[in-house]
Amino acid sequence: MKMLVLGAGLQGCACAYDLLQNPAVTQVTLADLRPDNLPPFLANGGDWNGRLRTVRLDVTDPVAVQETLRGQTAVMSAIPYYYNGPMARAAVEAGCHFSDLGGNTEIVFEQKKLHDQALARGVSVIPDCGLAPGMVNILAAEGIRRLDQAEQVKVYVGGLPQQPEPPLNYQIVYSLEGALDYYTTPSWVLRGGKPQQVDALSELEAVDFPQPVGTLEAFHTGGGISTLPFAYEGKIDTMEYKTLRYPGHVAIMRPIRELGLLDNKPVDVKGKSVVPRDVFIAAVHPKLHKPQGRDLVALQVIVSGRRGGAPARVSFRLIDRYDADHGISAMMRTTGYSLSITGQMQSDGRVTAKGVHTPDEAIPFAAYVQELGRRGVRIEEL
Repeated sequence: MKMLVLGAGLQGCACAYDLLQNPAVTQVTLADLRPDNLPPFLANGGDWNGRLRTVRLDVTDPVAVQETLRGQTAVMSAIPYYYNGPMARAAVEAGCHFSDLGGNTEIVFEQKKLHDQALARGVSVIPDCGLAPGMVNILAAEGIRRLDQAEQVKVYVGGLPQQPEPPLNYQIVYSLEGALDYYTTPSWVLRGGKPQQVDALSELEAVDFPQPVGTLEAFHTGGGISTLPFAYEGKIDTMEYKTLRYPGHVAIMRPIRELGLLDNKPVDVKGKSVVPRDVFIAAVHPKLHKPQGRDLVALQVIVSGRRGGAPARVSFRLIDRYDADHGISAMMRTTGYSLSITGQMQSDGRVTAKGVHTPDEAIPFAAYVQELGRRGVRIEEL
């Protein structure tokens, strides 16, 4: 199997590292505009017996993209979500399986339009294959399958520092720009069986985890369960996704947003046009970017309803921590590894459905959870 990973950022490198652990993967190509500064866990692996190669690629150059795709078994996209539409199209045209980290529901609906073309080419396209969306969608769908009638689905996920520091008690675990998108984009939920949008950073609630994680706060953010509310419209009464943070985070971030500091509309500052969000990121990033900081990922998926005429509930929980032996964050393990597992399942035939499908539709639950467990990412059933 020859595998192409688009993007040599944190998640792309974690995906490539995981692919290299499988001897059946004969070559991993890591493509990026700047592919030279690999993290130690990838660069210090020697030449990986010649199986790892890096290439410089501008994904806005269609000729270069097609040349890079040629001969690949599968493509895994860990680049910004707005490129995933054209990258999926290019992969289908090249006859490659395709998966991505997703995070934008509108783009997933655009990718769905490639279904017939992918079917004709005998390949699968699976968007939204990270942690959230991705892992949580697979867990939620399994919980729904285990009940005779699912009535409520609640999903909670957070990437957090193990040692929180005020004022935000947060550190960057993937992309600050991406996190701010989630803080400003309305979230799709099901209420009364109907999809509707609710404001990000709203409907704050407490969620308990075992110590030392303890009680966290949860609030709505966009994109976390992607198309699930539309897939289960009229079938489930309530479905929602919330992000987890240490208590007090929303009390700071909501006023920051309401003051306009996260806006993308330029404002005039002493005669110069300035985007408030760009300034905010430039000012905050150095304080929240902690390369040596150790993170954790906390997750709960709770599906409640009825089984055999009686009230029933299916719950999954995950607490994953920074891999100190290899210097790989919990967010990379749960997101980049999930993308890698998806690409491998597409390539070795464990994903049987061709065409365009979301993870909850295409990924076999038991095999996926088993693969996570082999990497030390353990899903607990409560």
